[in-house]
Amino acid sequence: MRCPFCANEDSQVKDSRPTEDNSAIRRRRQCASCGARFTTFERVQLREVTVVKSGGEGKEARRQPFDRGKLEQSIALACRKRSVDQERIDQLVSGIQRQVETAGEAEIPSKRIGEMVMDGLRQLDSVAYIRFASVYRDFSEARDFEEFASTVQEAADGRRAE
Repeated sequence: MRCPFCANEDSQVKDSRPTEDNSAIRRRRQCASCGARFTTFERVQLREVTVVKSGGEGKEARRQPFDRGKLEQSIALACRKRSVDQERIDQLVSGIQRQVETAGEAEIPSKRIGEMVMDGLRQLDSVAYIRFASVYRDFSEARDFEEFASTVQEAADGRRAE
């Protein structure tokens, strides 16, 4: 494994352990050259999946490999400054990645991944859900935001009544 500090390709594994949800192996490594310590994660990858992003009106769709890091970053951004444990974010990301990889398709529309994120955030944190939805659904006016937030509140009130 290449050292992120000095780019030396020789490092030693000092400690290995599974993550909390057993979806990855966390390895602490030490560079043989500069002595720096860093962490790597090893995850199972079932298949290569390509994400198809819609190009909009008159534009061609773009394709790019599924990137767990981008998914994790967008969910973490929606959950920023919220009381959501990193472990729960990791579980959500792992669950979505598992759904994408086991769907049996070589290509998946970005819209479907966005819906998976929305479903997960709806159950995780209502504010994070609204934050993500405001970008994902491209709210153009404050009224769009208010209408969406009121539907979220109505759904929450309905769940409390049950």
